Amino acid sequence: MKVFAFATQKGGVGKTSTTVNFAGSLALAGGRVLVVDLDPQSQAGAALGVNLIGEDQLARSLGWALQARLQNMRMPLSNLWFDRTELLQEFGGQGSLHLLASEESTMTAAQDLIHKKGFQSTPILRRMLVEVADYFDFVVIDTPPAVSSLSATALAAADFVITVCIPEYPALKGAAATRGTVRYVSERTNGECDPQYLGVVLNRSNPPSKWKAQEINIRNGTLDADLSPFRRDVRTDNRISDSFAYGVPAVIRYASHAPGKIYAELMQQVLSRAAQPAEKWELPERIESVEGAEVVG
Repeated sequence: MKVFAFATQKGGVGKTSTTVNFAGSLALAGGRVLVVDLDPQSQAGAALGVNLIGEDQLARSLGWALQARLQNMRMPLSNLWFDRTELLQEFGGQGSLHLLASEESTMTAAQDLIHKKGFQSTPILRRMLVEVADYFDFVVIDTPPAVSSLSATALAAADFVITVCIPEYPALKGAAATRGTVRYVSERTNGECDPQYLGVVLNRSNPPSKWKAQEINIRNGTLDADLSPFRRDVRTDNRISDSFAYGVPAVIRYASHAPGKIYAELMQQVLSRAAQPAEKWELPERIESVEGAEVVG
């Protein structure tokens, strides 16, 4: 089982959409996939058609399970996850798609408890996921867009961390800050957790014909900041955000169109990097000049 976390310290960059569409790509390719929604805003759950409303549903919140485990009580994850494999039914593949859902009050309480117990509690999610490793080939974690104990828990649970950036300067700083944080996870967990940073996905990008100075400088900036950008970026496409309203990731809803093809290509690049040493990763070339745009550096 491989565990991927999509993380950034800047909100509004499309982290959740990247998470669920990457997970959907893995499932369409035949993988047994679990999406873990660690964000109290519960957007990954909404993107997969799950909203925890009512006491019966709240009892299935990942927040409850985290609180129980931190207080030495066991709540099996297999009793909590939602089977969303029905989203794949028209494709006839062998993959599966499951979700551990979030809810604001229970997840916020779990966050406070993790913070109170200190760094020794940071590996809690990783330990829980190890117990269900036989059920899944891949786990994909959506993380809060801020520095918090839940963010630290997500990074500690991951084998691989991917950051997300949009063509704006604040987003580049957020991705770089997350890259730096990953380096300290092993030290802070006494070697129990040791995630590998895989690179940054440029989201909501424009085709080259529409590049302006800021986007060019952000693209070059991801190279200058040693963020190892993926060659496959995710172009602006209303179908990606519109898919949230249907509870179906765009990679599934538009599998034969641009969103499906883009995320499938990104998935292949991510898996390729996860299987290779960093010196073999393929990076995009630096952009030296574009007509009508001023390139910094």
